[in-house]
Amino acid sequence: MKKILTTTAPLALALALIGTPVFAQEDEKPISASVEGHIFKPARVDATDARVRQLKVPAGFQITKFAEGLNKPRMIAVSNDGVVYVTDRDKGTVTMLRDTNKDGKADEKKVVATKERMHGIAIKDNKIWLATVKELYTANINKDGSLSELQLLLDDLPDGGQHPNRTLRIGQDNKLYISIGSTCNACDEPNKEHATILQADLDGKNRKVYAKGLRNTLGFDWHPQTREMFGMDHGIDWLGDDEQREELNKIEEGADYGWPYIYGEGKENPGDQPDDMSYEEYKKKTKYPLLTYTAHSSGLDMIFYRGNQFPKEYNGDAFVAFHGSWNRSKPAGYKVARIRFENGQPKEFVDFVTGFLVDGDKAQFGRVVGLVTHTDGSLLITDDSNGVVYRVAYTGGKK
Repeated sequence: MKKILTTTAPLALALALIGTPVFAQEDEKPISASVEGHIFKPARVDATDARVRQLKVPAGFQITKFAEGLNKPRMIAVSNDGVVYVTDRDKGTVTMLRDTNKDGKADEKKVVATKERMHGIAIKDNKIWLATVKELYTANINKDGSLSELQLLLDDLPDGGQHPNRTLRIGQDNKLYISIGSTCNACDEPNKEHATILQADLDGKNRKVYAKGLRNTLGFDWHPQTREMFGMDHGIDWLGDDEQREELNKIEEGADYGWPYIYGEGKENPGDQPDDMSYEEYKKKTKYPLLTYTAHSSGLDMIFYRGNQFPKEYNGDAFVAFHGSWNRSKPAGYKVARIRFENGQPKEFVDFVTGFLVDGDKAQFGRVVGLVTHTDGSLLITDDSNGVVYRVAYTGGKK
């Protein structure tokens, strides 16, 4: 078993700015805060069959391994023919997975593309889009599931920094949306494309900032009925165990979601203040989250359920893969949660897949990342800690 890293210490040097009064204008009041930070990383253990059997899902559901031995699978997409594709940023690969006999487990596995730091993936019709840190590619999907030669569309996406992983979605408007995280924990970015979601044509042209003030919104999707866009944003680190909470935002064109100055329901980040206005002035131009979740849980993907296998009450609900914390004294995340919606609006988070934390929360055998609804209606979940793709299927009760 790997050694557990646990460190608890005042962050006097790292947060010197926070502990010092900050003056933006002469009529501003001094800002002072004291924060104690924690690091705790549960040890990784193997995803044995016995451990998988103890995972908890709602009554009537079953979770099994769809594929394993995949190194570090991250984002995932499915073609209209039911062929599954997963990216691995560590190896820079795209792997094709196929369940030819329809038994709920992949029996064909093949690497179909390789580019350094491959991460984002989106599929529409018989084409695929793929993103590295700075590049955007497209290719045709062949009848056998392989890909044609990758065609470069963009090579000037913003630099990576702290959040180099790009995610892709194709909206109902036939536009490509690209998540670009911040280069830092909290700072004034010189490149205005950082901490945003970008919009572009499918050929990469006419790129623009769609929404900003988003520290790292890797997971986003559109409600299937209202067509409104929602996304999970990562909170700022080093504000303590319970700050900043993860945010579920309604993503609107032209909106500013506050990072790095304002977070949550109008809270002020004491380490960063706008240069040209007060906190109160900045709040007036900031969109607040609709729901928040346990700080540092790290939501890496979010999708609305669009299948017809799950019970009807799941229609119009979303799922979030919480990768798991490192910046708090007790681990949080390491699960898949359901976001229950009513009349097109989010109401609450509910546990959907739990149990990856074991040994009194001192170890974990899964850090979930990517989500996709398979063509058979099941939910596929990637785990970049043990190289597994899980499959959650509904097997009992009335639909």
